[in-house]
Amino acid sequence: MAPMGKVHRRTRETEVDLELELDGRGQVDLATGIPFLDHMLHLFAAHGYFDLKIRASGDLEVDQHHTVEDIGICLGHAFREALQARPQVRRYGEARVPMDEALAQVTVDLSNRPFLHLEAKLPPAGAGLDPQLVKEFWRAVTIHGGLTLHITVPYGENTHHILEAIFKAAGRALDAATQPEPRAQGVPSTKGVL
Repeated sequence: MAPMGKVHRRTRETEVDLELELDGRGQVDLATGIPFLDHMLHLFAAHGYFDLKIRASGDLEVDQHHTVEDIGICLGHAFREALQARPQVRRYGEARVPMDEALAQVTVDLSNRPFLHLEAKLPPAGAGLDPQLVKEFWRAVTIHGGLTLHITVPYGENTHHILEAIFKAAGRALDAATQPEPRAQGVPSTKGVL
């Protein structure tokens, strides 16, 4: 069975259809209604070698919050579903990605213990995406994907560069963590369960 996740979420504020293939080639078909978010998700998928398809509509006339958060919820659920087909994974992954003057470091544990630590000084404007929503997006991914995720940006000045480095590093870290571990016998935990 291929490691894939398909999620449909409909609320009074948004509707999201999302498909994720772990063993992809970084191909995307994205229409979130937020062009900058499409750009970031394209980078995430390309650097994680995930095939990702998203169709989302939301109350963007209010603001971007509901749409961004619900896409994060769906992406988290899709990772959880895809990993059901691959219980023997490496579990941990990390990546450091520079983007010009910015550096992002992302470390992930597919622990089934949701936790997000995001440490980045994001300039308040620019980039076509409210920077506050970056934390909301990754919080939704971690909670609904069962991930422990640490994102740090020790330095950077340009909002676009900082966010690009975060999304690329997250793709690479999740790619590493979701790879099959042929030596594993059962789930990668001494407890016998994640």
